[in-house]
Amino acid sequence: MAGSASVLVDDSALSRIDRTFYKLEAFLAFLSGFAVFGLMVLAVVSVSSRNLLNQPLAGYVDWIQQAMPLIAFMGISFTQRDGGHIRMDMLVGRLSGRPLYIAELITTLAMLILMVLLVWGTWAHFQRSFDFASPLWSRDSTMDIGLPIWPAKLLAPVAFSVLCARLSLQCYAYGRAIVTGDPRPVAVPLPLDVATQAAMEAEQVSGHDD
Repeated sequence: MAGSASVLVDDSALSRIDRTFYKLEAFLAFLSGFAVFGLMVLAVVSVSSRNLLNQPLAGYVDWIQQAMPLIAFMGISFTQRDGGHIRMDMLVGRLSGRPLYIAELITTLAMLILMVLLVWGTWAHFQRSFDFASPLWSRDSTMDIGLPIWPAKLLAPVAFSVLCARLSLQCYAYGRAIVTGDPRPVAVPLPLDVATQAAMEAEQVSGHDD
């Protein structure tokens, strides 16, 4: 389905940084999708093993536990860049120009502060699990086959750090737009009107029909 925002690009340094960083975000989102596919394969193997051999796949729940942070967190920066997160546009949707960029800067800065705190908290949570002196460098493990949990706990601060970098880039872009009065700033998701969204969705549908 077509998104509700678009991101403009040009030859400026800001846009080049945005597009380069977007490649990293797309790669992390791919890893997240690949993890979903991997769990689907594990589910098929586990069910087939239960039905054919009367024995489910050992550690199936453990692998789900390990993959959940990968699925839940690694694509959030990718979605933030494209403006795909759910948001309330009843007020902001009526704004344009500098008032819109000021409102976006305030909300993006608030998200950045929250994410910095989450990076700090999740990193501390990872440190409580990781220990070079312990077997497999882990103070804790999964219940069934004893997988170390610290790799899964490390994914959260990594993903949140990438999101912090994206939010910082967007804060700079919004701030520059406020100062310069640029009506079409780059590197930030710009809201689309209803007609444009409908046209994009119609184009997608017609493309699938061909």
